[in-house]
Amino acid sequence: MADSAAAILPVGAGYGVVVGIGFFFAFLMMGISWIQNRYTAYSTKQSEEFNTASRSVKPGLIASGIVSAWTWAATLLQSSNVAYNYGVAGPFWYAAGATVQILLFSILACKVKQNAPRYHTYLEIINARYGRAAHLVFMVFAFITNILVGSQLLLGGSAVVTALTGMNVYAAIFLILVGFCAYVILGGLRATFLCDYSHTLILMIIILYFMFNTYATKPVIGSPSAMYSLLQKAAVQRPITGNQDGSYVTLKSNFGLIFGVIQFCSGSGTVFLDQAYWQRAIASQPSTAVKTYILGGIAWFAIPFGFSTTLGLAAAALTDHPSFPTYPNVPTASEISSGLAAPYAAIALLGKNGAAALLVVLFMAVTSCASVELIAVSSLLTFDVYKAYVQPKATPQQLIFMSHIMICVFGVMMVVFACIWNVATIDLGWLFLVMGILIGGAVFPTAFAIVWKKQSRAGAISGRIAGLAAGLIAWVTSAYHYYGEVTVATTGMEDKTLVGCLASIMTGLIVTVTISQIGPDDFDWEITRAINAIPVTQGVSHDDDSVDMPESIKDRLSDAEKPSNHAEPHPATQQEDSPNSLHRAFKLACISSFLLTFVLDLLPMPMFFTHYIFSRGFFTAWVIISFIWVFVSSAISCFLPVWETRTFWEELYRRRQEEGGSRWEGNSGAGEHLV
Repeated sequence: MADSAAAILPVGAGYGVVVGIGFFFAFLMMGISWIQNRYTAYSTKQSEEFNTASRSVKPGLIASGIVSAWTWAATLLQSSNVAYNYGVAGPFWYAAGATVQILLFSILACKVKQNAPRYHTYLEIINARYGRAAHLVFMVFAFITNILVGSQLLLGGSAVVTALTGMNVYAAIFLILVGFCAYVILGGLRATFLCDYSHTLILMIIILYFMFNTYATKPVIGSPSAMYSLLQKAAVQRPITGNQDGSYVTLKSNFGLIFGVIQFCSGSGTVFLDQAYWQRAIASQPSTAVKTYILGGIAWFAIPFGFSTTLGLAAAALTDHPSFPTYPNVPTASEISSGLAAPYAAIALLGKNGAAALLVVLFMAVTSCASVELIAVSSLLTFDVYKAYVQPKATPQQLIFMSHIMICVFGVMMVVFACIWNVATIDLGWLFLVMGILIGGAVFPTAFAIVWKKQSRAGAISGRIAGLAAGLIAWVTSAYHYYGEVTVATTGMEDKTLVGCLASIMTGLIVTVTISQIGPDDFDWEITRAINAIPVTQGVSHDDDSVDMPESIKDRLSDAEKPSNHAEPHPATQQEDSPNSLHRAFKLACISSFLLTFVLDLLPMPMFFTHYIFSRGFFTAWVIISFIWVFVSSAISCFLPVWETRTFWEELYRRRQEEGGSRWEGNSGAGEHLV
């Protein structure tokens, strides 16, 4: 893509961003890890800290991490693509279709704190509940999810870096990985939270930069009213098939709604099966786990909604403007599917400055999400492969060493698959649509494993396999029936992937419920509560096998789940909430997630059924709402974490005063309040 119409930046800019910013964060994380190990109670040399952040991260930083982890390159690129293709319906259904999963995951975050408070990975729960056969089946789906997500991140990010700078795409894929792989190895899970925060801060600044330039300052558009006029003109010249009167300013978009359903199915599989989101529940304090996901979901909605309502619509509005990179031609479907709607709009609006800003924000999105995937899969490989099947009595030092190795292993896998997709000319749009077919069948069996004690082992396994089979059959046969051939092009059509996604997720639900009802289980949650149950005492290392679980439960666990006699010191006693407190949190999760789901997904439906086309005033209000939501998201994900550090600085100041201004150092515990 070196000759891409968007390649207005020099090749050196691509290498500068990919190598320079990547290694800047690596050295920054090296310094932060040194400060953390020297001045706080949390050492990155401990397995518990490296893989779970000592389960002590506060809600603001977790919410910021959720926003960052769910802001893929696809979030920015694909949401702009659907805005270009479907008008205002695209950004809305992209955001609404993928926010629901985060909100609903708050229920699982609460239940997992109740039913397995000391787990490292959700597959540990599967192993303890259903045994090794189910553990292996669930593990396959987990790795499919992470490979697809990780390779998508590199594929989308490298495509845009190459399109904007002409940098070699394979060099971009490899070099993007190296920088964030280094800082994850240095700092572990807490490092990903700290870098997530910095990435989210930069992301918000650049999104607001694009929004103000599009709707307030740049004469090429300059106001919501001018954007409305340009979109009205575009509807005459390039009407959207399936939209009311071909309009860009209506929620009556048949294919936009289809995309929203696909987004829901695909996103559900991604969130529920990706260890990265379970890891955020692990790292959060029990009392704040629910609030974390509710805040994160509300904050994340603003990212695709605000970003693509700006750049995606701007691409559609400026296609016929001389500043548009493909002028006088219209962008091809392949260019749009590859994620170039946003880069084209940024160049048309701001020239090289726009291209540079987009390059930075996409690099931030890719590195942030990919670092989360690295630490997540490292945990799976360490605890569910190495510890479960190779070395059940592994010491903390061995676990740390394996975590470092597994980060590199999965990093190589991400690069390999991203290169395979590129060679096979499979683009970001195709992978994004198809992912729900491959993993959708596992959504409900995974959720039920945490919340429904009657789900049987047979139901959990068969639901996943039947869902995958049904999804693949429905997808391939529908493509062949309508187009007479099965190719990347025919299988990438929205309506055909919708058939496959619905078949996959609904078959998984029906099969797992039916089989579980035929032979219901009556699972004792005390078994999963006993996972990794080691008595935690401030500053004390346990060198015996003393654990707080009955012998009857010990006997039902495999060697991997039985407590090790190599426990490492914990930085502080874990404060587990009372059953009543967790029950109240569960009610809050259910009420808030279902209420917000209704508001986001069902309340706007009358505008679809009435075929309403936005007036100029309504469109202006729509844009203003997107501005407000981005500001709210900024407050949650950028300012709340800063406010939460006040206790750290207050404690540090108090200690210095007590010591007469002498140098404060050592693991005094004040650092526990930092994150």
